[in-house]
Amino acid sequence: MARTRNTALAAVLTETGWSQTQTAAAFVRVASACGARDEMRVTRSHVSMWLAGTRPSGQAPHILCETLSRKLGRRITLAEIGLAAPTAQAADGSDWSVDPLTLLAELGSDDLDMHRRKMLASTAYSVAGLALPPAAWWESAPRVAQERQPASPQRVTSADVDDVRELTDFFSARDQQRGGSKGRRALVGYLRGEALPLLSSRFSTESRRRETYSAVAEMTYLAGWMAFDASEHRTAQRYLTLAARIAAEAGDGPLSGHILRALAHQAVDLGHPQRALELAGASMSNDRYGQAGPRERALLGIVHARALAVTGDRSGTLSAVSRAERDLSQADADEAPSRVGFFQEASLAHETACALRDLGQPRDAEIHFRRSVATRRRQLYARTHSVTLGYLGAVQVRQGRLDEACATWTQSLDAMSGIHSGRARDVIVRMQSDLSPVRKRGGRQVAELDRRARDLLRIVG
Repeated sequence: MARTRNTALAAVLTETGWSQTQTAAAFVRVASACGARDEMRVTRSHVSMWLAGTRPSGQAPHILCETLSRKLGRRITLAEIGLAAPTAQAADGSDWSVDPLTLLAELGSDDLDMHRRKMLASTAYSVAGLALPPAAWWESAPRVAQERQPASPQRVTSADVDDVRELTDFFSARDQQRGGSKGRRALVGYLRGEALPLLSSRFSTESRRRETYSAVAEMTYLAGWMAFDASEHRTAQRYLTLAARIAAEAGDGPLSGHILRALAHQAVDLGHPQRALELAGASMSNDRYGQAGPRERALLGIVHARALAVTGDRSGTLSAVSRAERDLSQADADEAPSRVGFFQEASLAHETACALRDLGQPRDAEIHFRRSVATRRRQLYARTHSVTLGYLGAVQVRQGRLDEACATWTQSLDAMSGIHSGRARDVIVRMQSDLSPVRKRGGRQVAELDRRARDLLRIVG
């Protein structure tokens, strides 16, 4: 049977101004960013066949949509490029008009199913999905939640809320010690089966409703943060976006800022500086940063500094770092919500070092990475400790001090024992890349690092 030329796809490609070769190259870049290894072999010939009417297989249609969306600056659907009926386009967490409880239920179900979870993990991170709604949306969110009709006669108790918070604290501590690649399934099972239904229950007071929404939003945030650490970036983005929406419905400004900060952190790491700056800037608003305690303000401020750094704003970065230092100096031991208990001197030094590194100041970055290593409680925060050591080795080798870098990387690999983290895996991959120019003349020390890196890559991510 003769194929029908895909005129819809042809029209969108014409709008981009790309040739078939340029389209294939852009597609591969997006596939690489989301870890879709099977889709990284796409060439001009594949694009030609798609235009001729052959349907892309696997995750290729979704990656093609994301590729075109990034080029054109608007959301491109499968229907618009002739690859699905409009009703087949699934809603996702970036659609702020769809009920977040429905989306979270669907996302949780997908995440708990092993086959669908693998499909989620290979879906492209959405730059277009980072766009935030206007201020009027945030202002109306609590009222929208108040008007939501309960689906259950159950009345939420303070014990129900305590259960959600205690489980969130438990899994957060586990994430800090072991990484986000293990344990998320158990967290999501509780979120989907026990926590989420509370939002469709009845509340004795508006205060009880708000604290319930805040608790569930924070657990949703943690599911996203663990996915981020596992390098499942689209899954993480969807959880974090949904968490921000539920926090908004709780009217919880500091928690909303905390979650926007996480989205900004992810955007920095994935190389989207302008979006990162927009998200970090939103976290610094009066109703978020302004209502937070000093420790949380320091966290929001230092991520804002990192976003400024990747956009090349040196003076803005240094000013933001100074403000974060002042905020943390005012923090008491017991004033902060548990979600920011981890953010102490070592964390501030780590993020400051990353900002300075991104400004092209490796010597200054090294000073702060060293302070982070020296002040961190390593058993409680083993994952971040291993990553900090990896970053320290990278700035040392950048300054031409290979022996010191190798010694630091050896400590980093030692610290990764028992950790399952995509960010730790990225440290190893970066280390191998940094060693590549000197591998042939690096001697026994480099050879041993290479061997250990290959062994760890099989288990750490």
